[in-house]
Amino acid sequence: MRKHLLIALVVLIPMVSFAQDKKFGIEFHGFVKNDIFWDSRQSVAVREGHFYLYPKNESLDINGNDINATPSFNILSIQTRLKGVITGPDAFGAKTSAIIEGAFFGHTNADINGFRLRHALVKLNWTNTELLVGQYWHSMFITECFPGTVSFNTGAPFQPFTRNPQIRLTQKMGDLKIKIAAISQRDFVSTGPDGASSLYLRNSVLPEMNMTVQYNKKNTNGNEFLIGAGVDYKILTPRLMTDSVYSTNETVNSLSTMAFLKIKIPALTIKMEGIYGQDMYNMTMIGGYAVTNITDPLKNYLEYTPLSTLSFWTDIHTNGKKVQAGLFAGYSQNLGCGEDIVGDRYVRGSDIDYVYRISPRIIFNSGKMRFAGEVEYTTAAYGAPDTDGTVINSKEVSNLRFLIGVYYFF
Repeated sequence: MRKHLLIALVVLIPMVSFAQDKKFGIEFHGFVKNDIFWDSRQSVAVREGHFYLYPKNESLDINGNDINATPSFNILSIQTRLKGVITGPDAFGAKTSAIIEGAFFGHTNADINGFRLRHALVKLNWTNTELLVGQYWHSMFITECFPGTVSFNTGAPFQPFTRNPQIRLTQKMGDLKIKIAAISQRDFVSTGPDGASSLYLRNSVLPEMNMTVQYNKKNTNGNEFLIGAGVDYKILTPRLMTDSVYSTNETVNSLSTMAFLKIKIPALTIKMEGIYGQDMYNMTMIGGYAVTNITDPLKNYLEYTPLSTLSFWTDIHTNGKKVQAGLFAGYSQNLGCGEDIVGDRYVRGSDIDYVYRISPRIIFNSGKMRFAGEVEYTTAAYGAPDTDGTVINSKEVSNLRFLIGVYYFF
């Protein structure tokens, strides 16, 4: 351990010194965060409840008591983050930079507290053009317009939440930006016959494609107006071989769209977004795809159709530097696939009709410290999956989460 630490210091100290002397090198930023939370019932979440999605459905024992009505409590520091911002000399006539960022979120529940790569990217910036290559937020996560929740879920499952390896080209035309991205999958992946995996996109040969257009107008008075829309297209290949040992290359294609708006005045910021998406599993939202046709029963050749999801969210908060109050609200609806399902479903929330959340928060800042409190009231309507992927005879199940976040920024 001491040997590894010594090697790291030998490598990093000259880089920091180089940054001070030549204005190039690496600067470290990040924060230490501790989350303290209590839930009124068992929930669908990852990392011991830290990344929260929605409450679990009722599970009745022999006496009719709901096992999942049991509350829970936890304290975790796994969102603690370290970020290195790297600058260097120009290349190819462009300003160059890079970012490395990780957190102690782990890759799986068994790996909790493990250091996990979040972002690793390089950028080349010309006067009106930017080329980004590496792992970064998916283009459907708008970095200029996302919920400011205390919870690490950042509005999921109503807000697309995924980071992906990608090649992204951004062209600026005054206050207008056009972004085109070719995207693969790593930590946030699709699901299929072999479980959650990047294999289905990789075997489709073509990357996921995204185009986003946004208009952003700011002035010196602190006012800002942002509006934009985007479209995303993805092809998955669920299998290369049927159960009858025949080669197959059937695919499932999905198309998703979004529109977003942000209005900021000195005292208040209002954000909102609407998403109509197909096969949104890899976006940490409800949805996926299902088998809707058996074209050859003998060879088990199948056809798939994506399930559609409609989602809206809004986030409003004050802009005080020392005290900030905010409110998040989101709603997501399972729209099914419009066809009869005749086989397996590869879906998150296949028995959920809709989900909604109301979440007020208050944040106190002092120097580099922050204390933040948030209440999440989340309801999921569980029912019986119908033949077309929609859900009927649903019943609402709710959870109340109290969350306190303690931060130290550096």
